[in-house]
Amino acid sequence: MGILSFIKDAGEKLFGTTAASAQAAQAPAAAPVDVAALNRIAGDAIANYIHVQGLNAANLQVTFDGASHTVTVSGEAPDTATKEKILVAAGNVHNVEKVDDRLTVTHPAPEAQFHTVVAGDNLWKIAEKYYGSGAKNDVIFQANTPMLKSPDKIYPGQVLVIPAV
Repeated sequence: MGILSFIKDAGEKLFGTTAASAQAAQAPAAAPVDVAALNRIAGDAIANYIHVQGLNAANLQVTFDGASHTVTVSGEAPDTATKEKILVAAGNVHNVEKVDDRLTVTHPAPEAQFHTVVAGDNLWKIAEKYYGSGAKNDVIFQANTPMLKSPDKIYPGQVLVIPAV
């Protein structure tokens, strides 16, 4: 799949705020910031978030590069749907702009499309756009659980999996 793009100012807030980053930038020169350690902490937080969602892949590795706002995900997902959910979970995190997909799949299936939510969107409208029928909105909701807790709680900038039907 390659690189997926996300809106870095949208999503789950798992680590540091911009205010904390600004304070770190103003810290005295005597206390250098360990960027590699901060990237490891962020990567671990994203990996934990994926795990908490109940999404598992063999040998799952998640790294974060704060300079490019990129998450790299590797490992072997059991199926295409799980792979897509892992990628969306990693990308829908505040301060993540790109996800480098290096996941493989044990049992591949046709890949889904992705939709970035804009103001005024709801699952009914999105289902009409992709499937020609808003009544198929539950297909989109199910493809995005457990990240979506309710079909009514989507937000601009969020990226959703739109599975093939």
